Amino acid sequence: MVNKKQIIGGPLEIGGRVLSLSKAIRAGDFVFLTGQIPMRDGVPMTDGTVKDQTRAILDDITDTLAEAGCSRDDVVKSMVWLRERADFPGFNEIYGEYFPVKPPTRSAIVSDLLVDARVEVEVMAYRPLESDS
Repeated sequence: MVNKKQIIGGPLEIGGRVLSLSKAIRAGDFVFLTGQIPMRDGVPMTDGTVKDQTRAILDDITDTLAEAGCSRDDVVKSMVWLRERADFPGFNEIYGEYFPVKPPTRSAIVSDLLVDARVEVEVMAYRPLESDS
């Protein structure tokens, strides 16, 4: 029998501190990633342009999806938080490079972030599990 809920990746750490959340969870045929902020060497990336930060996030998302046996093609929904409305065009340009065809549904809002970054992205993927029979 397949475990109905599977934690993907090890404990999530930032700056040596273990956080009280999972990097990703597979629940049946769906994989839910936690909101990703831009990271560099395990530390939040608070410098760089929104384009730099978006690339860092989407590269990390790609890696986490791979750990779950998925790819960006499996992403069905994304949620985006931007610190500043003016960053949307730069974010959207890079996002479009990572999802050039059949992009997922997406919501985007402007909001203060808990970390001093310009952007945060969360995704949900759909990848059916292999049948046990």
